Amino acid sequence: MPRDAAELANRLAREAEAVCRHYLSNGRRVGNYWQVGDVRNTAGRSMFVRLKGRDIGGRPAGKWTDAATGEHGDLLDVIRESCGLVCFRDVIEEARRFLSLTRTEPRSDHRPLMSRAPTGSSESSRRLFAMSDRIAGTVVETYLRQRGITELQGIGSLRFHPRCYYRPEADAPTEIWPAMIAAVTDLQGHITGAHRTWLDPSGRDKAPVDTPRRAMGHLLGHAVRFNPASDVMAAGEGIETMLSLRCVMPTMPMVAALSAAHLAAILFPATLGRLYIVRDDDRAGDGAVAELFDRAQSAGIEAMVLSPLCGDFNEDLRSFDINALRAALRIQLAREDVARFLIAEVSTGIGCEALTPL
Repeated sequence: MPRDAAELANRLAREAEAVCRHYLSNGRRVGNYWQVGDVRNTAGRSMFVRLKGRDIGGRPAGKWTDAATGEHGDLLDVIRESCGLVCFRDVIEEARRFLSLTRTEPRSDHRPLMSRAPTGSSESSRRLFAMSDRIAGTVVETYLRQRGITELQGIGSLRFHPRCYYRPEADAPTEIWPAMIAAVTDLQGHITGAHRTWLDPSGRDKAPVDTPRRAMGHLLGHAVRFNPASDVMAAGEGIETMLSLRCVMPTMPMVAALSAAHLAAILFPATLGRLYIVRDDDRAGDGAVAELFDRAQSAGIEAMVLSPLCGDFNEDLRSFDINALRAALRIQLAREDVARFLIAEVSTGIGCEALTPL
């Protein structure tokens, strides 16, 4: 463990500014130092973290000193104190998560374990997703439940990041907000991109920023996926839209393409025989539906359109009880899929996590 800790501390030191921006977000860069109140990320100016090492004999990067208390240490200490961790093993795991490392990743020399990934690239997307956590008990779960979505089993494509950078379109300072991170994958399950939804810390709504939803990486043809694709699949634009449908069809494979343009361009699994195209009630949604419908039929795939009563199916879920949503879908599905996928009617007031298929 000591050798492992020293290796991680050295790797963190090579990414000292990124570590500080992530864990000491209340500070700022001043010359060759990151300046903040203390190691617990309090706003202030008494603690200094060296961002780059000096010549031989000088203080190395990653070392810090708090002039007010005399405390000092390295970046593993920063992770421990800023995250409130007690067990050293948890500190090591958090450091690995930040660096997107695995337990068994080999090293053959002393070169950096990972180079910087281009901003907005597929590699950046993979690293962001790897640094994020499960959504259970987080503001992501709160946010989804606020939108009526309570069927949260089997959605490993969604994760939670507590301090996700948000860069305004104008030349304004970078902000940090909690975020829902969605993995965009290809037909083989490889992550090609990521989608970020920045959230208010209360989880009651999205963050109060100009563009609370942004995607990164390679998206064309790919999607956020819920359940492995088989002979039947539903495809729509928004994550919340598709999660709303999962409340009454939890076992049907579904994908969220993230926009109307990307919905029209999704790639079809080789086994697909029937495609449900989930429509949003707007001009862009209608155009995407028409184009995807034609593509599916040209590929020999039966295409059927699912239309909401309101603007989209999440609005339906929040405006009516779950039995109304079920009834609206029942008449739009193929008969065999009603028995296969649609949940049984339940008493009003029971959450959809308690429902069972027909």
